[in-house]
Amino acid sequence: MKFEGLPHMRRSILLLLKTEGSSTMTKLASKMKITKEAVRQQLMGLNKEGWVQKDVIRELKARSGRPTVRYSLTNAGDHFFPKNYDALAIEILETIGLKLGPADLRKLLSTLTETRVKKWQALLAGKSLSEKVKSLKDLYLAKDPFTSVSETSDGFRLVEGNCPFLNVASRQPALCSVSVFALTQLLGVKVVREERFQSGDGRCVFHIYKNKPVKQKALNFQLEPELLKVSSD
Repeated sequence: MKFEGLPHMRRSILLLLKTEGSSTMTKLASKMKITKEAVRQQLMGLNKEGWVQKDVIRELKARSGRPTVRYSLTNAGDHFFPKNYDALAIEILETIGLKLGPADLRKLLSTLTETRVKKWQALLAGKSLSEKVKSLKDLYLAKDPFTSVSETSDGFRLVEGNCPFLNVASRQPALCSVSVFALTQLLGVKVVREERFQSGDGRCVFHIYKNKPVKQKALNFQLEPELLKVSSD
């Protein structure tokens, strides 16, 4: 849900918590010029959604009276406000490539691949190739509605209709080699990306060849052949 789509009162509370860091129900009611009960109802809803958290603060010096209750944004609530992760990721990758060199960039991508492979290996253990491919629809997002799998005469086609890293991958296409290589390692067969967002195809299509096994021990991270051609031009 987008910030603009929230009811006005909820937007006001989230904005106040963003600017103040944290606040009490009394202060929120005073700033919004509404009753504490109205604020309480909205905070209950925001807390239930996971956007606001409640912290009970007990003053050590206080011998009597109720503890102070303060409200603040959770990480999920903070994501309603502008972030610039894509620009940061691009800057990091470009800095590594320019300052440290292509070799260090490949080391980073290799490490990213290893991390992703380790995460998925246990989840795929004991499954057939077909079951593994279907499970890997969720490689980027659980229950991903934009990714589909279809069988072909020589294997499978994994079609990715939405890339969550598109802005970064468009500037640093080498990042996509992580997906190709991770799929190769997890499935143990040859995987080729035949269509790509960067080429204007509007999607990425991974061709999985069931009858072309690869030796896991002999695998070393490498860029896709198409990217190697670009880097050598």
